[in-house]
Amino acid sequence: MEILAFILLIIGIAAGVAVGLHLAKKRPAGPDQELLRQEADKIRLEAKAEAERLKKQALLDAKDEAFKLKQEAEAELKERQKSLQGLEQRLIHREEQLDKKQAYLDKKEIEIMEKEKGVAEARNRLKVEEEKLGQLLQEQNEKLEKIAGMTADEAKEQLLAKVEEEARQDAAKLLKKIETETREEAAKKAQEILALAISRYAGEYVAERSVSVVPLPSDEMKGRIIGREGRNIRAIEAATGIDLIIDDTPEAVLLSGFNPVRREVARVALERLVADGRIHPARIEEVVHKVEKEIDTAIREAGEQATFDVGVYGVHPELVKLLGKLKFRTSFAQNVLQHSIEVAFLCGIMAAELGLNVKKAKRAGLLHDIGKAVDHEVEGPHALIGADLAKKYKESKEVVHAIAAHHEDIKPETPIAVLVQAADALSGARPGARREMLETYVRRLEDLERIATSLPGVQKSYAVQAGREIRIMVDSGKVSDEEAVLISKDVAKKIESELSYPGQIKVTVIRETRAVDYAK
Repeated sequence: MEILAFILLIIGIAAGVAVGLHLAKKRPAGPDQELLRQEADKIRLEAKAEAERLKKQALLDAKDEAFKLKQEAEAELKERQKSLQGLEQRLIHREEQLDKKQAYLDKKEIEIMEKEKGVAEARNRLKVEEEKLGQLLQEQNEKLEKIAGMTADEAKEQLLAKVEEEARQDAAKLLKKIETETREEAAKKAQEILALAISRYAGEYVAERSVSVVPLPSDEMKGRIIGREGRNIRAIEAATGIDLIIDDTPEAVLLSGFNPVRREVARVALERLVADGRIHPARIEEVVHKVEKEIDTAIREAGEQATFDVGVYGVHPELVKLLGKLKFRTSFAQNVLQHSIEVAFLCGIMAAELGLNVKKAKRAGLLHDIGKAVDHEVEGPHALIGADLAKKYKESKEVVHAIAAHHEDIKPETPIAVLVQAADALSGARPGARREMLETYVRRLEDLERIATSLPGVQKSYAVQAGREIRIMVDSGKVSDEEAVLISKDVAKKIESELSYPGQIKVTVIRETRAVDYAK
């Protein structure tokens, strides 16, 4: 501010000098020169006074401005001091908190160190106690071994055996409970389906047999059948492919051959020749040729009738012909064509109850034994032979699989294959459906009793119900109720793996405890 006032003063003086010089120039020189000088001095004085005044005014303004600036600076300083005081207070508060936390952490650290020290001491004491306990256990085990007279390993084995026995009994109890519940649940539905299937198929069954015996009116006819030097019998055998056995059997001739159709041709032709009485090679060939045509027609008609009865259509003509051949084929004295028709009906009924394809189930049931029509000509199981034939004549994959799997030659993988298995077993297992040779029957009974008596704890076993049930008597002192369940399962598994039989065999284990006393 002082610099500004000084500058203004200089400016005022300069202005006064300039004005004086100007006036001096304008006025002429003369006597009034002194007056002009006085006037110029006056002006200088006025200018100087004005400059002083301006200087003072400037100084005052500068002081006012400086005072305002000082006040603003002081106010700003106060605000900053106030803000700094707030920050200082917060810093002091935070520092106090940090000090408290640090003190708390130090305290905790001391406590943790003390605890770690205590844990280490406890570990050392525990280690010492464990060593003492190990010594005590070792001493106790040695004493127990001396008292029991056996080592620890032997005692462990004995204990494990006992635990295993208890676990086996518990498992048997649980198995029996689960089996009972499952059997009750599944048996209801199975019984409904099977009972309905059997009741709906209530057709009469006649065991048609392809007999190989031709009755004769008298024994004199045997000589005519043989002919001069055996020419007639040779002609019959050559025309039919069947062996004629003429023995001491009165009024009968035995026909022997593996082909059931040829055997039927030979039987019918021989009966006609005997009835006609004219027996010579030319007549034999004529009659055999005529009978072959009739049998071929009968085969085709039988196959067509079977498909019509069952309701299966679109079967290849060759399969229909093979199906008709089953009319002259028997299995355990059961006619195979009748058996196939029955299986087809049973499959259809069960498939309907289970919501499966009824037509496909019937088709598989009807064709399941088709391999038996040619099994005397082709090697292999009839189920696989039949599957190959069905595949050859464009049957569906499910039908082919069901045919191949109905005797477990391959594992059944579809519901229809399982139905064919069940229906086949039902048809073959019905009382009177099949007949077995006496030797096979007796051998199966012996094998059943042998398998049952081979298990420990079994006293006696009896094969009953024509070999469809085996009853096993066990020692009640050696076999518990739970172990009786396991015995029944073991016997069933052995029978399944070692024997071949139609249908199913029931295994019954009988365990009883008798208390007997006498009153005297």
